[in-house]
Amino acid sequence: MVTRDGRTAIVTDYGTGPQPGSTLTLIDVANRRVARTISLGDNRRPHGIVLLPGDSIAAVTVEANRAVLLVRLATGEIARTVLTNQAGSHMVGVTADGTRGWTGDIGSNTVSELDLVRGVALRTVSVPAQPEAINVTPDGKEVWVGSNATGKVSVVDAATGQVSTAAEGFGWPYRVLFSPDNRTVLLPDLRGESLRFLDRATRKELGRLDLPGKAPQGIIFEPSGRYAFLSFSSAGVVAVVDVNARRIVREIPAGDTPDGVVFTTFRPATP
Repeated sequence: MVTRDGRTAIVTDYGTGPQPGSTLTLIDVANRRVARTISLGDNRRPHGIVLLPGDSIAAVTVEANRAVLLVRLATGEIARTVLTNQAGSHMVGVTADGTRGWTGDIGSNTVSELDLVRGVALRTVSVPAQPEAINVTPDGKEVWVGSNATGKVSVVDAATGQVSTAAEGFGWPYRVLFSPDNRTVLLPDLRGESLRFLDRATRKELGRLDLPGKAPQGIIFEPSGRYAFLSFSSAGVVAVVDVNARRIVREIPAGDTPDGVVFTTFRPATP
């Protein structure tokens, strides 16, 4: 995750194997160095992260504690702990106004709605098994969630809790990304090695990029919505995707197994 001014990147330190992480790392983008580390205390396995409006507070899942933390970045203070009480609350989506959050609870086969203002869980909704990828439309009306076990992408109507299928036949629907105009949904399929483009309103598939040998994972738009940046974990690059043409126009070397990707217009001064 990166702040809107592009000056600070925030990394969740999940840990590896039997060694759970419990910190956030803040990176000074201009100087390409670690600025500082925030301890999350006894909270373990931080993973999903979204900045709330104003960029002063980050909503962070802590999978081992079945919770979402609201962390003040300036001080490192944990302002609120919002318990989901669901297993594997791995990723989080937040409405544009920052008042509601939704987690995909991989181990409980649910999504949880959280009131981020009062710091309480409001409800859980059962969805197809092993929900990981999750995103919420800016108005908070739709929650899109990918099921690792069934290969389905479902939509939860936030008003009614009704769950419907938007797309299926995925190997691993790794992430859900809405275009800046909220009209198009991009769905990278890690195991199926493709990128699908859906019309959000009709859920009709607009097109598909086949990506054999690439293992697509993290994805983000640049502000205009013309291009998306998609990490290829097997190829060690980040691809620049022309969304309207549905083709790759460039590949940027990114080191081994890139996953999460962010975009910023901030350009540090040349040394």
